[in-house]
Amino acid sequence: VQLQASGGGLVQPGGSLRLSCTTFGFTVDSYAIGWFRQAPGKEREGVSSMSSSPRDSYYADSVKGRFTISRDIAKNMVYLQMNSLKPEDTAVYFCAADPQPWLLDPIIYDFCGQGTLVTVSS
Repeated sequence: VQLQASGGGLVQPGGSLRLSCTTFGFTVDSYAIGWFRQAPGKEREGVSSMSSSPRDSYYADSVKGRFTISRDIAKNMVYLQMNSLKPEDTAVYFCAADPQPWLLDPIIYDFCGQGTLVTVSS
């Protein structure tokens, strides 16, 4: 199982970015999938997750209403649409996956890949 996040960059406050996660070795409709982030000098924070069904989903309070997790089964890709970005969203973002159909916190997922840096600054 491999995952690779991409799509990060520099964006102004209030702007948007869409992160993509390329996956290998599993299908995104059979694993729980999610995103977590790590800001400089801070601990990892679970951002969002989705069950394999995908009946269940989770968003951290800090991103609720601004971020949306989604998947494309045909492409076997996972996405994180981030709107109304704030400076405090600056972090390295990682996509993650777990063979269990549902686990709320993506930090504890079995698999994650290299992250992508998101910088929100004017």
